[in-house]
Amino acid sequence: MRIQKVSLYRVDLPLLEGTYRWARDQQISVFDSNIVVIETDTGLSGVGEFCALGSHYLPAFAAGARAGICELAPLLLQQDPREIDKLNLLMDTALKGHPYVKSAIDIALWDILGQQANVPLCMLLGGRYEDDYGLYRAISQGSPEEMAQSVREYRRQGYRKFQLKVGGEPTIDISRIRAVAAELEVGDTLAADANTGWLAHEAIQTVNALAQQHRGSVDHVRLYIEQPCVTLEECLEVRRHSPFPVVLDECICNTQDLLRAANSRAMDVVNIKISRIGGLTKARRLRDLCIDLGIAVTIEDAWGSDIATATIAHFAHSTPSKFLFSSSDFNSYVSVETAMGAPRAKFGRMSASTQPGLGLKVRKEILGKPVAEFA
Repeated sequence: MRIQKVSLYRVDLPLLEGTYRWARDQQISVFDSNIVVIETDTGLSGVGEFCALGSHYLPAFAAGARAGICELAPLLLQQDPREIDKLNLLMDTALKGHPYVKSAIDIALWDILGQQANVPLCMLLGGRYEDDYGLYRAISQGSPEEMAQSVREYRRQGYRKFQLKVGGEPTIDISRIRAVAAELEVGDTLAADANTGWLAHEAIQTVNALAQQHRGSVDHVRLYIEQPCVTLEECLEVRRHSPFPVVLDECICNTQDLLRAANSRAMDVVNIKISRIGGLTKARRLRDLCIDLGIAVTIEDAWGSDIATATIAHFAHSTPSKFLFSSSDFNSYVSVETAMGAPRAKFGRMSASTQPGLGLKVRKEILGKPVAEFA
């Protein structure tokens, strides 16, 4: 089996709710998604997606991904797509860093491998645990009343886990957390996600205030503090002051980051965004190391459509239930369907496809003409 063609597509993904807001007044209304299709000489083809959360969230941006993919695609031609580790080494040698560039390519290779093996991708990533798994719902930053209303509506839809976008002025964030907690019931999960937006003293002030108010305001909720500050060292300082478990996200980019954080006892949960790590190959290594270290994981990505959601679903479904803290269903946030066969949320839960590979058929009428082709 050999790679015969690599095609790159650009698709806009408008948000159903209009605008998504998070720390430091960052916001976005239309996502710029990159979709890669890899065709082989056997007739099998694989698909992968990288979608950035704008250019100001992570050191990754959509136009940069397109430039990088065009740099790497010619090197893939006539290679065996099943040799995924070998091709990852090839990409890492040809382009230093920029893991987000390689993610969609890596995912498409895994899609081909699953189809060639005639099994769902989750079977190659570790197996299928349980019948389904729980999702979180991200709550865009707004006033305490607006955020509480959003949680109330999504809880009616079946969601029991919420990722609340904070990272602003501490007194307002405390009000946001308390207002949302009042809408939740015993056993619900709330992650106050600052997305690096707090300075250490602001984060400490927030967790101290929440701890003092713990009895009677948020004690019925499983409350977590997610990525309070930019650096691992700042987050570690916050964790030393926090009675609540801590989730690390943006500062865990590779195995070295994870080991440093684990040795420092800086977190209880790691949020693994597939494209930030460089694709499924490296994300799986990180996930499995977390399991060995006894650390729970959230499985997701920066953003995306049906293709990214299907990828997340297979990766999440192949994670032992005890270690899967949560996951995401990004195709429910956007108004464009890029593929048929993608999983959909059902009462706050999701199941990966049982079809070979990702189980998708891309909608060519949505993808349009490729912005680049290599054959």
